[in-house]
Amino acid sequence: MTRSKGFTLIELLVVVAIISIIASIGFVAYSGYVDSAKKKTAENAMMQLSLAQTEYYSENSIYYASSGSGTTCAPSTETSDQVELNLIGGTELFTSDLGYNVCVVTNTIKKYYIVAQEDGSGTTCKITMDGNQIFTRQNC
Repeated sequence: MTRSKGFTLIELLVVVAIISIIASIGFVAYSGYVDSAKKKTAENAMMQLSLAQTEYYSENSIYYASSGSGTTCAPSTETSDQVELNLIGGTELFTSDLGYNVCVVTNTIKKYYIVAQEDGSGTTCKITMDGNQIFTRQNC
């Protein structure tokens, strides 16, 4: 009776199963990391828009508003492009890679809100920042 060297099929299947479990845990952790990084990037971009709002106000004596009324608006690709063009002179803050759209609404001459919403279907993250740079988050 000779004994051949190598691994049995059972041993190989166990190793593949363990690697699959570790990979799935890593994928979930990585997805959470990417989502939180996108949220933080959107919040940083909103703070840049807030600074641009201050400059816009100093030049025009009124805050810029893209659409909406009260404290909310409907962010879309179009409103994102308008906000970026009118406040920062380009369309580089909220790109398709970030996955958020933005709009700006004013309810008085002295108060504005910047709303960013995740571009997707179903329950999406919505971040609102007021003129005092206070964030409120829904479904995030």
